[in-house]
Amino acid sequence: MMSEYWIISAPGDKTCQQTYDTMNNLTSKQHNLCNNYKFHIPDLKVGTLDQLVGLSDDLGKLDTYVEQITRKVANYLGEVLEDQRGKLLENLMANNTELPQYLTRFQWDMAKYPIKQSLRNIADIISKQIGQIDGDLKTKSQAYNNLKGSLQNLEKKKTGSLLTRNLADLVKKEHFILDSEYLTTLLVIVPKAMANDWLTNYEKITDMIVPRSSQLIQEDNDYCLFNVTLFKKVAEEFKLHARERKFIVRDFVYNEEELAAGKNEMTKLMTDKKKQFGPLVRWLKVNFSEAFCALIHVKALRVFVESVLRYGLPVNFQAILIEPNKKSVKRLRDVLNQLYGHLDGASAGGAVSSADNVDIPGLGFGQSEYYPYVFYKVNIDMVEQAKV
Repeated sequence: MMSEYWIISAPGDKTCQQTYDTMNNLTSKQHNLCNNYKFHIPDLKVGTLDQLVGLSDDLGKLDTYVEQITRKVANYLGEVLEDQRGKLLENLMANNTELPQYLTRFQWDMAKYPIKQSLRNIADIISKQIGQIDGDLKTKSQAYNNLKGSLQNLEKKKTGSLLTRNLADLVKKEHFILDSEYLTTLLVIVPKAMANDWLTNYEKITDMIVPRSSQLIQEDNDYCLFNVTLFKKVAEEFKLHARERKFIVRDFVYNEEELAAGKNEMTKLMTDKKKQFGPLVRWLKVNFSEAFCALIHVKALRVFVESVLRYGLPVNFQAILIEPNKKSVKRLRDVLNQLYGHLDGASAGGAVSSADNVDIPGLGFGQSEYYPYVFYKVNIDMVEQAKV
């Protein structure tokens, strides 16, 4: 299934229905090159030619901006879903329908974009709406990413090497001499290959070490964690001489309240993340829908403005949504150019690069390709450029 659709428009024959029928017969019924749908654009306020020329350029920029934010929302929803990312596409809906259905049955939203307003005002409404979504997305994603980052940091401390990980989960009260005026217990990280060296020699590192006070608490692939009890007054000297022998003393104070607080922080962060997950997913789904619908309304505005500029007044054109068959794109182009080549003698042979045209603002020549009929692409694959 192609994710690319085309919206074209051609001048009305005796009736707009006739324009549609002629095109549909040639491309769909006779040659099966595509599926066609009428693309309904209401009677919008035309304004003056000067206004349309200026608006045409601005709508091009707005189109790019709205699509960029729509993709941004879609891609962030994929990030938030994490291991459920496979469900992303089923969550990308427009007005509670799948994107192809929304597009093929497009109806202008009169409530959001009143057609009594000028074209410029409608464009401004959309621009403001998308700006709001963009701003809110930045705030919400930053808050959620910070929470996720804090949680990941805590998880790393639980699972890293003994040199860096949080030791609170590994030690017990009985590993320490607590509340002694003279004695203290230190935790020492010893390379695994030197464990015997440690057990043989730790009592000789300084004076005033409690004999047979060291025991193995934990080991990983590279290191062992030992405790050792000694007199407080030699603790600094012990750390220095231990380091010379490649034994690393970790700074650690056994405090039950602090250890409980650390575990509570982890629990709290996990709870906060779960609490935020549901509302954030709902917000992203709703605002993806808003942004995608706004994008298709911008396309409709562009088709309207370009059609009036190309075909003149009174407004008389038929907009058609085309779903090309993947294998027939070139043939479809040829048939459309045969059908509409007379509209523009210069490009009767097909697409003309913008270099061959004088770039007239508002007439769409600045696009990378120009056809004798009004033409815009719509790509509904909103996650093709997703970066996870």
